[in-house]
Amino acid sequence: MKLLSWNVNGLRAVHKKGAFDAIFQTDPDIICLQETKAHPDQLPDEVRSPAGYNAYFDHSKVKKGYSGVAIFSKIKPEKIEYGIGIPKFDEEGRTLVAYYKDFVLLNIYFPNGGGSEERLAFKMEYYDEFLKFIDKLKKKGKEIIFCGDVNTAHNEIDLSRPKENEKYTGFLPMERKWIDKLISHGYIDTFRTLHKDKIQYSWWDMKTYARDRNIGWRIDYFFVSETLKDKIKKAEILDNIMGSDHCPILLEL
Repeated sequence: MKLLSWNVNGLRAVHKKGAFDAIFQTDPDIICLQETKAHPDQLPDEVRSPAGYNAYFDHSKVKKGYSGVAIFSKIKPEKIEYGIGIPKFDEEGRTLVAYYKDFVLLNIYFPNGGGSEERLAFKMEYYDEFLKFIDKLKKKGKEIIFCGDVNTAHNEIDLSRPKENEKYTGFLPMERKWIDKLISHGYIDTFRTLHKDKIQYSWWDMKTYARDRNIGWRIDYFFVSETLKDKIKKAEILDNIMGSDHCPILLEL
């Protein structure tokens, strides 16, 4: 089974650039997109319902052109849930939960902690509530796969300039500790499991043309339950695919 995750930074923009088709060339079974910035009604037919895929969307109810996630799946899920059951998070359209026969897949656009202390607090609270949510699923015997833009680089190897960024959101000690906590609860960073020392990034600042110089951050992840560790065949960062300030990531199980 092949899964792909990508923060597209605007699904309509990615489609206009012709980059939407690029993700289908790897023939994934499931595609998870974040930061779609669109209501489904605003999307052309070929994006809203690509041939061979069941499509599901969550969008922001508080602001247009903001947040949003989508799942395109060859296999029809048994059930789809929108959000984690907390209105202030769910109204931003950050969460899709797809229940399959053998696992639960969560596609998440985690909040960015920038802009204000309130938004950092919002991000940290979302982190905590999300972990409670997946822990409950795990206690019910579900295998967990979750992916998306986590908006935090875990360790120094995961960004170009760690020392300069220690006091900025995305690499704050409290944000990194949450990923430590996540791992201690039995979830595996699939990329780092297969590539212990590999330096590769999934996001670059567009304003400073950082991608040209590969001054980047690895903030996009696939995590799986520890029980799926032996099933991880491939975990890759597809940094040759353009069209967004992020690039797609791939997981093969």
